[in-house]
Amino acid sequence: MKPENPEPAPVRSSLLRNWMSLTGLVIVIGGLFSFLLLFVLDTVANFANPYISILTWMVTPGFLVLGLLLTAVGIFRERRRRAKSALWVAPVQIDLSRPRDRRIMVAFLAGSVTFLLVSAVGSYNTFQFTESVQFCGETCHGVMKPELTTHDHGPHARVACVACHVGPGATWFVRSKLSGSYQVYAVAFNKYPRPITTPIKNLRPARETCEQCHWPQKFTGNLDETFTYFQSDASNTPYAIRLSVKIGGSDPTHGPVGGIHWHMVVGNSVEYIATDAARQKIPWVRITDSQGVVTVYHEPHFTNDLSKYEIRKMDCMDCHNRPSHRYVPPDKAVNLAMELGHIDPTLPWIKTNAVYVLTRPYRTDTEAREGIATLLAERYPNEPRIRPAIAAVQQIYSDNFFPEMKANWSVYPDNIGHMRWPGCFRCHDGNHKTDDGKRTIDSNDCNSCHTILAQGSGAELLQLTPGGQPFKHPGGDYDLNCSNCHDGTL
Repeated sequence: MKPENPEPAPVRSSLLRNWMSLTGLVIVIGGLFSFLLLFVLDTVANFANPYISILTWMVTPGFLVLGLLLTAVGIFRERRRRAKSALWVAPVQIDLSRPRDRRIMVAFLAGSVTFLLVSAVGSYNTFQFTESVQFCGETCHGVMKPELTTHDHGPHARVACVACHVGPGATWFVRSKLSGSYQVYAVAFNKYPRPITTPIKNLRPARETCEQCHWPQKFTGNLDETFTYFQSDASNTPYAIRLSVKIGGSDPTHGPVGGIHWHMVVGNSVEYIATDAARQKIPWVRITDSQGVVTVYHEPHFTNDLSKYEIRKMDCMDCHNRPSHRYVPPDKAVNLAMELGHIDPTLPWIKTNAVYVLTRPYRTDTEAREGIATLLAERYPNEPRIRPAIAAVQQIYSDNFFPEMKANWSVYPDNIGHMRWPGCFRCHDGNHKTDDGKRTIDSNDCNSCHTILAQGSGAELLQLTPGGQPFKHPGGDYDLNCSNCHDGTL
């Protein structure tokens, strides 16, 4: 006979009832939640960000895999433990009519909500951080200290790195991920160059990045600028030039077409060949106007086979090649410090001495600061005015010289103008001619790009000449390009 009240058969509870498996499940839930949140943020972001994608597709899946592994290991261990002890456990029963079960349920739900909230906030803050300049310049790229410092002192200090170096769209996003992978390897195994080489060969065309903010049709009119210099003599003689820079325009519906920005007229195409990696030697130029008329200019010695060279189409970056990371030449930085009064211009030979101490070889930033202070103090003993000058020169060095990375103005040409680098004169040097030799690219006419309104010092700067003045070089005329003498140290 069967017993009247048979005992219920014991039922084995879930193998997930162990701390290791439960911990793994918590990690899986958090990783999955973070993945979904980061995926949505990356999808709706204005610019594709390779760093947030690394978190989305590499880091959070890593936590998912870790959680699943912990869960599997916990199940395996629990199975073995039960097999050895022949342990049967009744299943978990939740009865909300019991106060204890209600308290446990409330605590579980509150903990789950808190966990998901913390995951959401943490994921969003992580996303925001990877968008920041500090992340690009400090966290992942300590080697990028020169670029970070110059960026923070440049005109694009409020523009995120990814806005220019990646930009919108899937194609360049993938390219940036591939490039970033090599950069991680280079930094990890100390394979990166010193200094970082430029120009970047695979840099995205400026029309797809710069022109997202800078509207070419609005580049019209002239710009009034005054450049102040102090000569390298005992009295640091001041000399200034006031120019009307002919920025010009490229869109006839918004103003006259011409000036410097004629190069970017939409209907025109300017192409060139550079024979060096820095693009400082340009022996061949081809111009196609809006009617399709093609004109080729080249230096007399350049008769090479064009198929052996890359023909580049000119864009913003061919002149504005240092839009964010500007290493100010020592003479220019000292001129500005003297103009602002940070360095007293009445100190004899201070221009020459300040530039000299800046350009001496130093191995570290600390050695440079000590060397600058020691040498200037020795040359101006018992002179109280030298102390603020020392501080100013040290700041100039910290902002523009990076001896550990061998980075300074001398290794990064700046193509705006033609003072310290060939710049405009890479093409406008009078040597680029058509095959018949009858036409050349405009060269020696200073008024093509700017008009000298006044020059000199004191009252001379108030004698404006709207039609322009011929340039008067202090100390006499020189039949050379500016950059032949002005190498950043004069």
